[in-house]
Amino acid sequence: MMHRNKVDGQPAFVLHTYAFRETSLIVEVFSRDFGRVALLARGARRPRSPMRGVLLAFQPLELAWAGRGEVQTLIRAEWQGGQPLLSGKALFCAYYLNELLMQLLPREDAHLRLFSVYGETLRRFSMTFRESDLRCFERSFLQELGYGLTLEKDVDGVPIDIAGHYAYRIENGPVKLQRPGSSALSISGKTLIDLSCEDFTDPRTQIEVKQLMRALISHYTGDKNLETRRIFRELQEL
Repeated sequence: MMHRNKVDGQPAFVLHTYAFRETSLIVEVFSRDFGRVALLARGARRPRSPMRGVLLAFQPLELAWAGRGEVQTLIRAEWQGGQPLLSGKALFCAYYLNELLMQLLPREDAHLRLFSVYGETLRRFSMTFRESDLRCFERSFLQELGYGLTLEKDVDGVPIDIAGHYAYRIENGPVKLQRPGSSALSISGKTLIDLSCEDFTDPRTQIEVKQLMRALISHYTGDKNLETRRIFRELQEL
């Protein structure tokens, strides 16, 4: 017989919610000690439910749940405060973070460091939005999943030449090129070094790192089109 699990006082963030029957929600959360978990919030859509105004994305929560199986029952949710509401591009990019976690993070796989990085990234988004914070999250996210980037040496173990040009081979690393632009995923040695130091002051570094991250994430999601990217492209066209 399976034992009934009970968890209390667990820090977490809401990633996504689905309507369930007439008054309830299925809530996908990213928790500190249990990773991504699916919870049933009974009656959460009722007007007088204490959870109705609490289960918001990008806000630090403390949760309690119990049950067994893939979907457990949410017992309590309390807002912990301290996180301003996001807006504009910061809000859109925060939804992108959530989509990455939903697509690539296995359920019930704890990532304490990633949980901390996620919360810190949201905090930074709420202050002054910078794309460099988004790039840092993407790098940390891939590293936590076991897809860490090789940035300081090429595939032959030779230190990266700051003046050199490379092709980044996914799951292998940088391969030195004879001339720039001779590969579909071409990147300068300076960009690789800048990324390893998380230095995004150079506009060229910003462009090349964005292209690299896009290629890596597309690869690991199986070239699946992310909804947030599609919506952002449509907004740009308008």
